[in-house]
Amino acid sequence: MALILAIETATEICSVSLSLNGLCLAESRLENGNMHASMLHVLVDKILKESQKTLSQLDAIAISMGPGSYTGLRVGTSAAKGFCFALNIPLIAINTLQSLSNIVLVQTEIKENMLLVPMINARRMEVYTAVYTQKLEAHTQTHALILHENAFDDLLPEHTLVYFGNGSYKAKDFLGPKNTLHLPNIKLNASGLSSLAEKKFALQDFENLSTFEPFYLKDFIGTTPKKRL
Repeated sequence: MALILAIETATEICSVSLSLNGLCLAESRLENGNMHASMLHVLVDKILKESQKTLSQLDAIAISMGPGSYTGLRVGTSAAKGFCFALNIPLIAINTLQSLSNIVLVQTEIKENMLLVPMINARRMEVYTAVYTQKLEAHTQTHALILHENAFDDLLPEHTLVYFGNGSYKAKDFLGPKNTLHLPNIKLNASGLSSLAEKKFALQDFENLSTFEPFYLKDFIGTTPKKRL
């Protein structure tokens, strides 16, 4: 059994959880996208106290590795690496879209003919997405997609598409009610990493602390502040 601290900062939600043997003991989150850097360690202290655990008892740190917000991923990864180096414990990285799909499997009944289509908001009509089976096997690998009316023609009508995530609202104009199911209230949280991290821990599927970088999917694009008059 492993006691694992999970960190989720890939989107506007900042969330941490503590799990034992893949089962969540405590979870806390904030949905203010500007608070990741200042509140992440506060949330960690909170759930450790609630669970009556200490940092020294942790067996591993799990991180939501992306795709997602460049800044959010940097904050989460920096914190996770800091804990791992200080405590001499391994780092486990989970694809954010797979973690989001895992949350759906816990909250919703998914049938065999259904495919899970998580969507994380990107620029304009673009989303970060992938397609997973009921067993969380990748039917389509993680990619950036500019949504259009024929984007999912290769999957319909043989399957029912279950789409969700903070970018899924963009797809409503292109995916009608036939053979689709929109889950608008599914949100990322660190507890979605728990069972996936436990499986990787059992396999000793750990990241190299020196070389690990978040899965940004696309290069960071900065913006130039407007000149003040």
